[in-house]
Amino acid sequence: MTGTTTTAPRQLLDVRRIYAEPAALAMPRGAEIVAEWPGAEVVEVPSHWQIPEVHGDETNVRRWVRIKTEALVLGVKKSLVTRPNGRSADFIAPSTANGCAMACAYCYVPRRKGYSNPITTFVNIEQIQRHIARHVAKQGPKVEPNQCDPEAWVYDIGENSDCSADALVSANVHDLVDLFRMMPTAKASFATKYVNRDLLDWDPMGRTRVRFSLMPAELAKLTDIRTSPMAERIAAIDDFVDAGYEVHLNFSPVILTPTWEQDWQALFEHLDDVLSPRTKAQLACEVIMLTHNEGLHGVNLGWHPKAEDVLWRPELQETKVSENGAVNVRYRRELKRAAVDRFTTLLAATMPYCRVRYAF
Repeated sequence: MTGTTTTAPRQLLDVRRIYAEPAALAMPRGAEIVAEWPGAEVVEVPSHWQIPEVHGDETNVRRWVRIKTEALVLGVKKSLVTRPNGRSADFIAPSTANGCAMACAYCYVPRRKGYSNPITTFVNIEQIQRHIARHVAKQGPKVEPNQCDPEAWVYDIGENSDCSADALVSANVHDLVDLFRMMPTAKASFATKYVNRDLLDWDPMGRTRVRFSLMPAELAKLTDIRTSPMAERIAAIDDFVDAGYEVHLNFSPVILTPTWEQDWQALFEHLDDVLSPRTKAQLACEVIMLTHNEGLHGVNLGWHPKAEDVLWRPELQETKVSENGAVNVRYRRELKRAAVDRFTTLLAATMPYCRVRYAF
């Protein structure tokens, strides 16, 4: 175990109760995490999926943020599977966590695991590392460039969580960064909305890609609840590049408000003004239009209805069945196509050095 943890900022995490599978408590990483929160009550549970007072109960909607702040779940990842992706990454690595301490109003994760959905940390990190190392070795060198990366196999290590926040809980993310640092044919990758400056000391040697999620600041104040302010995220970009990370931008979600074109144009101009030449030389981005969900719309009406004024726009949206079978809503096909074209045109005019890896 190579990583160390730092006590989380109180405003994001103030863990009062740790729900833990008995097997998780018996593992070294589980014991480390419990020791980080000596005042927390430890509650043994049969499964990290079966905690009615934390998830699966609609009455939790009004306590959503409090549960995210005060509850932590420890489990053992039972199924270790690496899945092909092909969009943001070549592969999705087994999760070392799911859930989040933040509360973005459009987040898809709560649709899958209850309402409050606090951080669940999987403590069998050594097993996960061995699985990833075997998978990377099996791939061999990457011989054909693709949109994910021209040379390395890219593994998303944070599909259902925010790794910057996860690093406040355990050393799992640090251990994965160390693992990929030793792999000349692969890179780790994760998107984040939280600036954790502890990561600047980890020496990733270019083998970890951090994708800072950005959107117009005023819109973020409405929808990106409990995240790092947009100015703080932008200010961190050059620092992460200087610390040895590859840094890309995740323009996501693109929400179509009456002023969306002007707002994004202003953001592009600001980025062009403040980013260093070194950052610009390695920059790329992904563009993701908003996808929403009727169930999440109903949940949001119970705790943050103002966000739904911009997220729930039936006059602009249509039903979409996702690859995993979930029924969501997205912007109507022609509207979405035109918006993506307009967005990428504005970006290219202001930040021509920022390659669009994919947009949808």
